[in-house]
Amino acid sequence: MDSVLLERNPPVPVPQLHQLLPLTCRLKVVDIGANPIDGDVPYAPLLAAGHTEVVGFEPNPAALAKLNELKGPNETYLPHAVGDGGRRALRICRLPGMTSLLKPNQKVLSLFYGFADWGEVVETVELETVRLDDTPQTAGLDLLKIDIQGGELLVFQNAPERLGGALVIHTEVEFMPMYVGQPLFADVDLFLRARGFMLHRFEPLVTRDIKPLLFGADPYVGHSQLLWADAIYVRDLLRLEALGPEQLLKTAVILHDCYKSYDVALYLLREYDRRTGLDFADRYFGAITRLLATAPQGLS
Repeated sequence: MDSVLLERNPPVPVPQLHQLLPLTCRLKVVDIGANPIDGDVPYAPLLAAGHTEVVGFEPNPAALAKLNELKGPNETYLPHAVGDGGRRALRICRLPGMTSLLKPNQKVLSLFYGFADWGEVVETVELETVRLDDTPQTAGLDLLKIDIQGGELLVFQNAPERLGGALVIHTEVEFMPMYVGQPLFADVDLFLRARGFMLHRFEPLVTRDIKPLLFGADPYVGHSQLLWADAIYVRDLLRLEALGPEQLLKTAVILHDCYKSYDVALYLLREYDRRTGLDFADRYFGAITRLLATAPQGLS
């Protein structure tokens, strides 16, 4: 199998993995904080393939109604806040995307344009949270996507069973404590690494300018202080013996379809073939190189 140089942004669309290989792979996605305010979800290609079930959580009634209005036949949305199973205060902020179980940290938010106003708490609602492990609809999840403004580690800490079966985690992480007592990226990273995951990549890294300097007129465009990112975690690639053949295949599908991580997908397919005697890796390599190759390197 020779190496090839692939364009980072290929000029042609790459088909989904099930279109390149003769496979049907049933997947389950759990989306915690499914409020549809940020455009397409990262697992949209999986839904489009028709082989994926989505179970989402959204305690905001207006956002939940919107999700139910737009949902497809393989989507279910539950009105629960996910946490430790205890009673918590949901702090509804002026900007809905900042609503959290944690109190906004105005000392930090005031460093940046807009955030102090956006993070103003306009209503506090007492509610019961649910543990992911106690919600039967989430059993058998493959991809966990979570964005709940600082509450992610609390969910992970109270979901050992679900994390034990998860293959890919897509989680928001913060690098500054935008909420009081909020765990930061280092805390989340240490927790997930201790449970067999490794960081695959960030997308995107979000920066903002610290007041009073503002480069340009748009406060949403920063260039300096790193605030947050979405972090993509996968099962440790150096410990693939912990995964069964079906898990290898599912992970390859998620990484190909959702993240265009063709190199990791190929790596997983080679291990799948080693165990099963199939030739998916060679067929995949041939397909993507025909689509994307720009210059052979001639390296083994």
